[in-house]
Amino acid sequence: MNTTLFDCRKFLSVLMMMFTVHITIAQDIQLPAASPRALRKKVRQEKIESYIRQQEEGALVFNKQSVFAFKLNTDGWSFFYEAGKSRTIKSANLFYLEVGEKHHPKENKVTNTLVSGNLVSEGNAYVYGKQNHFYECKSGFGRQMLIGGKANKNGIGIHWIYSGGLSLGLLRPYYIRILEEVAANDFVEKEVRFDPANPASFLNAANILEGTGLRNGWNEMKIVPGVHARNALRFDYGRFNELVSAIETGIYADFYMNGIEMMVNNPSQQFFFNAYVAILFGKRK
Repeated sequence: MNTTLFDCRKFLSVLMMMFTVHITIAQDIQLPAASPRALRKKVRQEKIESYIRQQEEGALVFNKQSVFAFKLNTDGWSFFYEAGKSRTIKSANLFYLEVGEKHHPKENKVTNTLVSGNLVSEGNAYVYGKQNHFYECKSGFGRQMLIGGKANKNGIGIHWIYSGGLSLGLLRPYYIRILEEVAANDFVEKEVRFDPANPASFLNAANILEGTGLRNGWNEMKIVPGVHARNALRFDYGRFNELVSAIETGIYADFYMNGIEMMVNNPSQQFFFNAYVAILFGKRK
């Protein structure tokens, strides 16, 4: 009886010792580490799932954003770059730079047929009576506010944008190529800009051959400072908050310190008002 009890105790002691050794060895054994690629994939998946959850809650999930856009304005076109920094989950500060060109509503392109010996061709199009090209460079500060969150990851986020800043208007003289009579029935070709002292040579449609394109006037540009303000709505249809895919529509008001002369025999303008639609793409992080 005592021998049997002793043997049982001995067996249990050995069993406990083996179990302890097994646990110690298991703790010393390290599982093979996951590959860097697998870790990156896991982090990426967790990030996407987080974006989806927060996007469904209507949150702006980013610290910074970079956006490029092309704008079609009622009086021209422009490109702009925008850098944004988040303030809260529903608002962000925006800094932007924009360049573009304005056109006068009375501009109308004309193309003449040119004859040289036996050759007949079309000349470069020109705008009759155009005095200056008008380019704009704008920079400023604004605010983006989320006013309608996405109902789901395939929905549309609606943002209110308001901004303002400084403008630089660049006036480049408009040149055309004409036939100028230097003697009776003797004509020479000449590239001219509008001269208030001799408007007839620029406005005589019968002597105009064609436009000169982008060749002339760059060293004669005048700079006119101004200010601007913008009010817009942005519709972001991107699937995830890390990508910006949006359409923006809004209005611009511009005021320049001096009058802008774009067409001959038309009053100069200091105040400009236009509407626009823009296509935006970019990335947040």
